[in-house]
Amino acid sequence: MSLNLTEDNKIAIELSDGSSRRYPTGITGFEIAKDLSTSLAKKSIACTVNGNLTDLSTKLTTDCSLTIHTSKDTEIALELIRHDCAHILARAVQEIWPNVKVTIGPVIQDGFFYDFDKDEPFSENDIDKIEALMRSIIEKKDAVKKETWDRERALNFYKEKNEPYKVELIQDIPVNEDIKMYWHGDWQDLCRGPHLVHTGQVPADSFKLTRVAGAYWKGNSKNKMLQRIYGVAFRSKEELKQYFLRLEEAERRDHRKLGKDMELFHLQEEATGSIFWHPNGWKLYSTLQEYMSRKLENNGYAEVKTPQIVDRSLWEKSGHWDKFRENMFIVEVDEQDKAPKINALKPMNCPCHVQIYNQGIKSYRDLPLRMAEFGACHRNEPSGALHGLMRVRAFLQDDAHIFCAEQQIESETKKFIELLSEVYEDLGFAEFKVKFSDRPENRAGSDQVWDRAEQALKSATKMAGYDYLINKGEGAFYGPKLEFVLTDALGRDWQCGTLQVDFVLPERLGSTYINNIGEKQVPVMLHRAILGSFERFIGILLENTAGRLPLWLAPTQIVIASITTNMGNYIDEVASSFKKVGLRCKVDDRNEKINYKVREHSISKIPIIAVVGEKEVKSRTINVRRLGIKESQTIALDDAIRELSMEATPPDLKLEKEHLNKVIVTK
Repeated sequence: MSLNLTEDNKIAIELSDGSSRRYPTGITGFEIAKDLSTSLAKKSIACTVNGNLTDLSTKLTTDCSLTIHTSKDTEIALELIRHDCAHILARAVQEIWPNVKVTIGPVIQDGFFYDFDKDEPFSENDIDKIEALMRSIIEKKDAVKKETWDRERALNFYKEKNEPYKVELIQDIPVNEDIKMYWHGDWQDLCRGPHLVHTGQVPADSFKLTRVAGAYWKGNSKNKMLQRIYGVAFRSKEELKQYFLRLEEAERRDHRKLGKDMELFHLQEEATGSIFWHPNGWKLYSTLQEYMSRKLENNGYAEVKTPQIVDRSLWEKSGHWDKFRENMFIVEVDEQDKAPKINALKPMNCPCHVQIYNQGIKSYRDLPLRMAEFGACHRNEPSGALHGLMRVRAFLQDDAHIFCAEQQIESETKKFIELLSEVYEDLGFAEFKVKFSDRPENRAGSDQVWDRAEQALKSATKMAGYDYLINKGEGAFYGPKLEFVLTDALGRDWQCGTLQVDFVLPERLGSTYINNIGEKQVPVMLHRAILGSFERFIGILLENTAGRLPLWLAPTQIVIASITTNMGNYIDEVASSFKKVGLRCKVDDRNEKINYKVREHSISKIPIIAVVGEKEVKSRTINVRRLGIKESQTIALDDAIRELSMEATPPDLKLEKEHLNKVIVTK
């Protein structure tokens, strides 16, 4: 491209390679891309100006930094492709059904959706028809055009078009914000942008409409029920294929299916959102809890137990009654010769822990005071949000609160991160991400206090050897927080652990300690959890391992399976020997073929099957078959007892057991 550059009205553009060029005022990002390279212009999809992502059609009027983006910029490309897919979806729907009202169509994980007000429900044939038209729109390569309108013009436009939802959206936009209007072809939508250069930049073979669901306007059940069409979109056909392969794998790993195969738990309507734990499941649950209890004790936590049902007055004092009332289960308790008392099943443990702290006078010498509880909590989650173990109404938190002085925030945070990393590594999650949520607009406490708290958390995270991502403005009302995010075998992120700094609750509930100069002072309260909820974490663990739990966590660790029914006393001796060293084992001496037994126990995800036949009886050995491994291994019984016993030892006890074994061998 040859630009007619004059000396007047030029602006300086700093490019991503560090070089600087001068261009006429009003030039667009696309024109600069074309000037740099014709091939770059063809590949360009958007640009970042002074750190803000925007359309390539945006006119540049002042000196600025500029980065031209292509589809190789993965996150940006996916965001734009999915955003444009939502608009193309809405256009296709309105071309087929002109009277349908459009609402919103945001980008979500892996894809997009758009909500429609349509009298008749979308059918499966309708979805196929919409998808075909979307591909046709993409093939047209219609240019995406943007205009900025004043509020009155935009409102009148949508009133004339009979689009009441758009009118309402404009009314919700702050008066100082621009109203951006986007077109491709003759179709138009209200949107903040940015968007691609033309519809043809959406790969026609890399998206798929997946399902239709109901959704209330603005998520409020008092509003009209709309129809939501979901879709997924990626940069290429191969990425779309890989997505569906991951879905298939996720279905195979679904914790609800594994729970049935492994006889861990079940759910039923009579106890919606609560879990019926079977013997196998409860063994897994209790083994995990015992491990966590030992880790807490070794890290200076004192375990407590607080009531399930607590009077309304405490929730009012703590502030939870106002902020959390809709999610609480209310219990009316009859009192003899008195008016009924309003109680609630506790949705969290923190106000109760403060009550324990408040018993007796505390000194600065008592701090930090680390108080832990495996606390059963209940929250009235919407029925539509419930999902197996992942979203329940009754759950157990590995909850703890650290009461400390302000100057101890940093050291306690570092200790907590170190403990959390040990636990995650023991449970098969060697790596995790840390997200730092800083002050929200609506918050308690002075900026000076927030400054100190935020700096302490950041510093402690760095000291523990971790970087963090910023969650801007997502801190709690009472203080900043850290979120710890695990990534499972399928690449999915799960936020589990948290640490929150709280300056408010101790003060509201009258907590104090005597400082080193004899004055009363309010402690800082650190809310922290590692697993989050046991139910959800077990669900994550099952899907991450595909049910192939580490030996120490497996409910049944070994099945001793006989080849024939005539094994004499040897099979009982093997079982007894394993049980004596703490191994959880079962005997399968049914009159069934060994291949049938192996297949059945493999479906149940038993880690080890010890096969015993006549040969093993004579040689005092067992034939060990491990889950997921084709080859078997014949091992002497005494060696098997020693090796499997060590392998089945919880990670936190292994060093102790190894030392004990060495002592025994020495003797």
